[in-house]
Amino acid sequence: MHEKIKLQKFVDALPILKTISPKSRSNNSSYYEVTMKEFTQKLHRDLPPTRLWGYDRTFPGPTFEVMKNETVFVKWLNDLPNKHFLPVDTTIHGSEITLPEGRSVVHLHGGSTPAHSDGYPEAWFTRHFHETGPLFKREVYTYPNIERATTLWYHDHTVGITRLNVYAGLAGFYLIRDMHEQSLNLPGGKYEIPLLIVDRSFNPDGSLYYPSTWDPNDKSLPQPSLVSPFDADTILVNGKVNPFLEVEPRKYRFRILNASNSRILTLKMDSNQPFYQIGTDGGLLETTVAINEFILMSAERIDVIIDFSRYYGQNIILKNVTKSASPETTDVMQFRVIVPLKRTDTSSLPFYLGKINRLLRRMAKRTRDLTLVRNKDRYGRSLNLLDGKMWIDRISERIEVNTIEIWRIINLIDDDPHPIHLHLVNFQILDRQPFDVSQFQKNGNLIFTGPPIPPNPYEMGLKDTVQTPFGYVTSIIARFGPFTGRYVWHCHMLEHEDHEMMRPFEIFKAQDGRRR
Repeated sequence: MHEKIKLQKFVDALPILKTISPKSRSNNSSYYEVTMKEFTQKLHRDLPPTRLWGYDRTFPGPTFEVMKNETVFVKWLNDLPNKHFLPVDTTIHGSEITLPEGRSVVHLHGGSTPAHSDGYPEAWFTRHFHETGPLFKREVYTYPNIERATTLWYHDHTVGITRLNVYAGLAGFYLIRDMHEQSLNLPGGKYEIPLLIVDRSFNPDGSLYYPSTWDPNDKSLPQPSLVSPFDADTILVNGKVNPFLEVEPRKYRFRILNASNSRILTLKMDSNQPFYQIGTDGGLLETTVAINEFILMSAERIDVIIDFSRYYGQNIILKNVTKSASPETTDVMQFRVIVPLKRTDTSSLPFYLGKINRLLRRMAKRTRDLTLVRNKDRYGRSLNLLDGKMWIDRISERIEVNTIEIWRIINLIDDDPHPIHLHLVNFQILDRQPFDVSQFQKNGNLIFTGPPIPPNPYEMGLKDTVQTPFGYVTSIIARFGPFTGRYVWHCHMLEHEDHEMMRPFEIFKAQDGRRR
């Protein structure tokens, strides 16, 4: 059994993440190089340095700041060791014993990218770009940045070991800006702070703890064996355990990302003051929404303004009030409103933020019903599947480019909601509607037991990851384009994703006007 380590909270200052500079820049493009390496970093005052894998030897990785329509080229370099320092289960797909453990591929999460630069899970490569996976061999990735101004992030996406590589530290922010966002006079500069929240567990020597099996006495299980899902026992923000941030009594903008493998966060200020939400995964909302708490599942982002102007002299804790939170994981970080105001706060808190071109149901060419189901694998372990299919099954979602579709995600798995992520596209959540699960399991008839429920106020913008509760049909609508090729959709609980809860989909261009 893992013994929890008690660490004092609020003793380390929040790290402000560094922005990466390009190696070169031309008219409307820039070129970067980022190297994945093993290194050590102090994550708490009282812990020895922790062994990590990171982009450019930092955890989180360096933050990209780019402009809309600026073409960004990134050469991702793998200088990771050949052996992983976390337990690799060689019985799950794409993680066989014949494959090197130090493999990696990078996905720009939420990015509208060509297929060859999306970070397809099998397009991994090892040290010095050797032994690549079978698809899309590529060293330099192209990001056209055609999205609206938004908060994206980049992370490892290697088939079979994504959970281990992200847990080891391979994640960072990628911010897209545009002229419209800059015209809104939002808090900026040192008053705009990205917050990357994760959970981790530690051994007494400071090393990361990650479980290697459900039950070491169960001889029927492989050793090591994937444990799914895994919630660790300590919260970190920007690479520090429960940090504090000293702030002025004024408005700040925080871009918040839940980069945990599986943990659900329900965030609330213990002062009960509101968050003024201005954005979601896919950029700005149409109008600012005042909310007191919100749920972020793995990979979801929220863009909020917090006004500390009435709280001078106070300490305020950002709390995680999820019902499953342990006493150790209820505190996230502390704000100390103790810095005298440097100058008058002239930043704005606009109500109207800009138009979102919404898709309407009648625009959809097709509606797909896709189930989330649970089976058992050959070792008797829980196996969650998308539409009952495995990763290697034939591609069943083939979509003509720029077609609008509605996906109805029917969750038959009796536990926490699953955060379902679609690559390439931003979508809108239409609604969630309860249905009779037993009737559907008996004969496949979808009988609704209540009216459709609109998305939460904090989900009204564009999204790339959606919470899909058990016993509900969660309906989303998206335009599948503008690129063609092979992409994936999956559960973003990384232990589920690695263990078959991921499927490819293909976007194709019709030839001679005919559908293939």
